[in-house]
Amino acid sequence: MKIAYFVNQYPKVSHSFIRREINALERQGIGVSRYALRTDVDELVDEQDRNELDKTQYILSLSLFVLFSSVIIKFLTSPFRFISVFVTTIKIGKRSDRGLLRQFIYLVEACQLERLLKKDPVSHVHAHFGTNSATVVMLCYLLGGPKYSFTVHGPEEFDKPEYISLGEKIKHAAFVVAISSFGKSQLFRWIPYALWNKVKIVHCGLDKDFYSIDIATPKQNKKLVCVGRLCEQKGQLLLVEAAVKLAKGGEDFQLILAGDGPMRADVEALIEEHNLSSKIIITGWISSNRVQKELLECTALVLPSFAEGLPVVIMEAMALGRPVLTTYIAGIPELVIHKENGWLVPAGSLDALVSTMQELLHSTDEVISAMGEKGRERVIQRHNIDIEAAKLASFFKQI
Repeated sequence: MKIAYFVNQYPKVSHSFIRREINALERQGIGVSRYALRTDVDELVDEQDRNELDKTQYILSLSLFVLFSSVIIKFLTSPFRFISVFVTTIKIGKRSDRGLLRQFIYLVEACQLERLLKKDPVSHVHAHFGTNSATVVMLCYLLGGPKYSFTVHGPEEFDKPEYISLGEKIKHAAFVVAISSFGKSQLFRWIPYALWNKVKIVHCGLDKDFYSIDIATPKQNKKLVCVGRLCEQKGQLLLVEAAVKLAKGGEDFQLILAGDGPMRADVEALIEEHNLSSKIIITGWISSNRVQKELLECTALVLPSFAEGLPVVIMEAMALGRPVLTTYIAGIPELVIHKENGWLVPAGSLDALVSTMQELLHSTDEVISAMGEKGRERVIQRHNIDIEAAKLASFFKQI
């Protein structure tokens, strides 16, 4: 069996979970062709991501002549089908917050993808994210391409389901994947009850090599790590505010912000304003090996997110035996159990974040170690990529 994967941007620093899923499917004996709109080579810091470049075909690397010729060919060979899909594109474009022009671009991309897939003996296409990736594979299917499915991660899909025509995409899909029970519930909100059976749960997972790392018992060394894109969803500005209060209270700590993103300048300005550059370090984008190193050297991961799906970095920290301090949102409480393998605080509550960070910083080695051990057991049980990929493979085979 051979399938195709389609992603807006691949490989990408924050999309290592997609690479792991593809590799696990290939271990299951399923061939996987990679397609993407684009990638940012300069951003890639992980050798495993760079190895995916030559395996991936990029739609937007082609000339405008090639892209538009695929539209003309489709119109000439299947005029009635093309017109029907064109009408659908207008319909979803009128709802979209991105406008009609962007939807017409998706149609062009879908025509080219359908043309490429005709030369590739795949039986199914799977996309990640319910946004433009799912739009392109849906239009490709309506143009006569293979059946499709897609994985919804959140939070973007949950923030604007009507703008991205999420219900329409699920209606035409063979099935749709949620990465948590919470995600499944959000999809139920936007489709008729008769379509609920299309929604499956497949967790993101970690490779067995990740679980087999020789880890040291966590110690109370006052070092905290936050791994994630520097953006409004992750709550790093609130985390810096919490650090300000901790520093004023005389707490001893070091905070590593591992990542980069559109809010880096704002975060840096806040750190500078409160003279915390000696306590807070921003690393920029780092490789997965460096992420592991930072997690292994810290007491705990702190991720005060405002909106999420279920962050893979939480799984990584727990697999390395490190407890997690994060928020009561989305699928996170399905993995992190308050005061058993980590701490949960209300999203957006500065006071709760500060007091819980104080509790974390004053926890003994024994408490930190016990939490880390319980977290490791839970994540191994729930997020083994080979087990999760086997579930996904079974859905592909059922089609």
